[in-house]
Amino acid sequence: MEKLDFRKLLKPLYNPPAGEFVSVEVPQMQFVKVDGEGDPNTAPAYRSAVEWLYGVSYAMKFAAKAALAKDYVVPPLEGLWWADDPKSFITREKDQWRWTMMIMVPDFVTRDIFENAVAKTGGKRGQTPQGLRLEAYGEGLSLQTLHVGSYDEEGPALARLHDELMPNKGMTFNGPHHEIYLSDPRKTESARLKTILRQPVKLKT
Repeated sequence: MEKLDFRKLLKPLYNPPAGEFVSVEVPQMQFVKVDGEGDPNTAPAYRSAVEWLYGVSYAMKFAAKAALAKDYVVPPLEGLWWADDPKSFITREKDQWRWTMMIMVPDFVTRDIFENAVAKTGGKRGQTPQGLRLEAYGEGLSLQTLHVGSYDEEGPALARLHDELMPNKGMTFNGPHHEIYLSDPRKTESARLKTILRQPVKLKT
């Protein structure tokens, strides 16, 4: 049985150059999502959300393999981030952040598989997080780059994007800041972390 790896199948979405923002068209895809707010380093809801996302994602993977004879690599964790003041991401005022953490789910994974995976995960983790859902999400035109290093060192790249690149291109925000975590922070030193920074954009009218 072939194991699908979406980082390879959708390479333009997962392999931007480091230090340079490039344009990409992001199609609509299916995700399992959980919402929350606050500092991801200290908010208990953030840790719970990530644990649930991985639990449900792996349960869906194994169910799809058994029921549909389709196997795949669980895609990386992703996060949508926003705040009343976008500059809080540059200044790293994390208590002001709101977020949706999510993991992409192949289109062949059905809602029944998802609901069964939630029930199975709930048997291990208890109460289901409010707002846990399977949902389509698309961004269209976006600018993205690969950031190598600590999450707290993202500020200069985002400042350049917001204050120079987007204004020079006549663009403005068209959705929340998006990060894709290619490294496991539990196993990777901060200087080597690889994170895709993505911003959906549109031309100013």
